Amino acid sequence: MPYDGEYATYLPLHRISESQRVKNLLARSKILEKAHVAHTPKPIDAPPQVLNLPKFILAIDGSYAEVDVKNGYPGAKVGYCTTASVLLDLDLIAELDTKRPVDPVEFRKTEQAASVDAALPGSNVVTRRQNSARASFREELYDLFTEIVVDEGDRTNLLSTYEALLALKPTTNPQSCPYSESHGCEAKFVVKPGCTTCPTCSRPVYSTDALRIHERFRDTGTNGEAFGLVMQVVERLLVIHFLRCFERRNVLQRLISLAFFIDGPMAVFGPPAWLSSAISLELKRLNKKVRTATDQDLLILGIEKTGAFVQHFEEIDQTETPGQQLFTSRQYMLLTDGYIKDRILHSDSHKRYGEDTYFGRKFFYKAQSGARIVTSIPFLSEEQDTIDSDDISLYPQFAAICTLLDRVVSSRHANSVSPLIAANAQAAIPLQLGSRVLTELAKALLGTAENGK
Repeated sequence: MPYDGEYATYLPLHRISESQRVKNLLARSKILEKAHVAHTPKPIDAPPQVLNLPKFILAIDGSYAEVDVKNGYPGAKVGYCTTASVLLDLDLIAELDTKRPVDPVEFRKTEQAASVDAALPGSNVVTRRQNSARASFREELYDLFTEIVVDEGDRTNLLSTYEALLALKPTTNPQSCPYSESHGCEAKFVVKPGCTTCPTCSRPVYSTDALRIHERFRDTGTNGEAFGLVMQVVERLLVIHFLRCFERRNVLQRLISLAFFIDGPMAVFGPPAWLSSAISLELKRLNKKVRTATDQDLLILGIEKTGAFVQHFEEIDQTETPGQQLFTSRQYMLLTDGYIKDRILHSDSHKRYGEDTYFGRKFFYKAQSGARIVTSIPFLSEEQDTIDSDDISLYPQFAAICTLLDRVVSSRHANSVSPLIAANAQAAIPLQLGSRVLTELAKALLGTAENGK
């Protein structure tokens, strides 16, 4: 590892690239030869645009930052996670579009934002009731889910939604006691709702321990991975939480006026991946009620900004003819299991791509403006739960999805959508300014704790 501020010079990089070991490794690697490719991209014209679009979009995006704090122990850190929800009024935006240039003050009225903010212990930060940073992190995560309330009308917390999904988790693979590493407890059990105890060591066990995020927590060093997993889980739980709020209020039929945009694919990665199948089951249950009441499906989209799929879409859109692209405006391609394994992420597994992590499927869409959007749509019925078929008749809302993407593509950033730009603006923690502010906040919080307040 280099010293702080020390960067590699050109000479070592050149030496590595010319290394015989590197050349031998590349020589042993598989190369995608176009002549042997089984699946070729075949763009298809999108259905005609529709007029009946949702009136509102709820966009959800998150961010996290980790800062150093002074509590007397070296390397002490605190993690800040924030998840923003921004409600956009599409009708009002359309009205303002007819009166360009748009008054910025009036445009801000089209957005209503709220955020869920959390401070979680990092390495070497131990709360008063605990004896380790990891135990402190676990307790604070449980308390966070208990405290998050987004509907002031019924005061139901996020923990209730999470525990409803926990009830859908298979019980065939009990997990290890959270104290197995720190105290050598060898118990294995199914984590129950609420705060219980380990049947062997009698130490506290929280329902959020079933997420197993604490297994990625490090007592020393950075915990960016653990904080990132928290952010990922909260983003996806909020969608289900909002839907269940509508159900409790008996107004599911009003969801035809609302579309959800979330950052990233319809998936849950890492130790909490079991949530994916639970979310899928809950979405199918809720969508069945919505379809009965409205004869329409829920409209939920995941948008990917970076990654292998974004890169692949960009690459295949370029043809050998300069200036000519493979996809024309308003063309799409549903990605099948065979295509993904053959062209994007090489695999010879018999399991379908993303079986353990995804609750939806991906498709490429070139919007009317020419923007390339990598989108995910959820499985909302058993018939839709496939990535072998490219038949869009399985997805009754597909025409509305394409039309909506045409409508919200942003001109501010390439291949982006305005709802997530707005949500990200609310959630983003600036790297420099944010770190200074959060450091001061951490000092204040630690000072409050020391004073017993």
